[in-house]
Formats: sequence, structure tokens, C-alpha cells
Amino acid sequence: MTEDTAGGVAKRFLYVNRKAPYGTIYALESLEVVLIGAAFEQDVSLAFVGDGVYQLVKGEDTKALEMKNFSPTYRALDDYDVTKIYVDEDALQARGLSAADLVIPVEVVSAKRMGEIMENQDVILSF
Repeated sequence: MTEDTAGGVAKRFLYVNRKAPYGTIYALESLEVVLIGAAFEQDVSLAFVGDGVYQLVKGEDTKALEMKNFSPTYRALDDYDVTKIYVDEDALQARGLSAADLVIPVEVVSAKRMGEIMENQDVILSF
């Protein structure tokens, strides 16, 4: 656990995003929960694995889906001091993507490193 700005103890929360951004509510719900947790000064981290990496892809055209593209909202994470954002290297490569294809800066990590990150959390929520 880490200390929050009020001198209390903040839990380490990791939000793991596994689903593609559209077709379910998981991606948008995860983003909303992350912003709420960060607003309450918890130690918030995000991980994107599997199809979850698609949530961060630049330039998504959602008009055919008749849905609003919410990926630019990820830029607000910095305003909430959410800077620990991890993306699974294998997931990116399997989808022909790189960190340069994403809307925000991330730390691309190996599966081993992702496991270490997960081990160091107090709470893990999977979406």
C-alpha cells in the first residue's frame, strides 16, 4: 500500500482491460471506474491485454457502429495522475500494433513483467 495525500493509506488498484472497445460496455465502464478511483486518490494502474489493446488505438472510426469514439477520453488519465499504464507486448505484436499506434503514452511490457506488476497490487479488477 502507498500513502495518499491526506496521510492515509491508498490501496494499489490494477484495472485489467481484456475486451475490444466496442460491442460491450466493459471498456467504457473500466475507464469510468478508473477515473473515479483516481479521483479518490487511490494508487491506480491500468493494464491492457489481449483485445483490450484495441481500446487505445488512435483514429478509430466508430460511425458505422453508431457509437461515440471514447478513446480520446484516455488522455484525461494524466489529469488524474494515472500514469502507470501497461500494455502487453505480445498482444500488441499479435495485432500488428506498436506503442506509436496508441492514443496515450504507455509502458509496453513482457508477459513476465506484467505478472510481476499484478503480483504487487492490492486489488485487481478485470474488465
